Amino acid sequence: MSSKQKQSASRATGTPAVAPTTAPADPRPARLSAAAALTAVEGLALAAMGAYMLIMGLAGSPDSPRQAEMGGLTILALAALPLVAARGLWLRRRWSRGPSLITQIVALPVAWTLVKGGGVLIAAGAGLAVAALVVLVLLVNPTATEALGIGPRETE
Repeated sequence: MSSKQKQSASRATGTPAVAPTTAPADPRPARLSAAAALTAVEGLALAAMGAYMLIMGLAGSPDSPRQAEMGGLTILALAALPLVAARGLWLRRRWSRGPSLITQIVALPVAWTLVKGGGVLIAAGAGLAVAALVVLVLLVNPTATEALGIGPRETE
């Protein structure tokens, strides 16, 4: 029975529907916890990089202070997406899977660019690529999708 059918049935019988914000009773799968943790680490790394750029733009002597400040603010704003997605995954909200998947898909070209940069950036790019691929695999796993309340579509 779909959630809409359950809500219709509960309205017809007069029983209150269960609020969608209640947490499921069963424990969070380790795969979902790992995906949330890795997504949070990516968001924190972005926030740290944005804060560094912003501080260096304000206190340092960059070639273009405005560009450094705006870049730092932009990266701080972009860090919000994986952080919010990680919190949603941790709380088992079904909407959080999409933003987390988008974050990982966007991270793959960034990782490739870092690897092509050479030097220390190779390690950073490889780490980012591995983290993105691991989170992608964890989020498409049936255990994680079921924990988020995403299941196969019912056919009538």
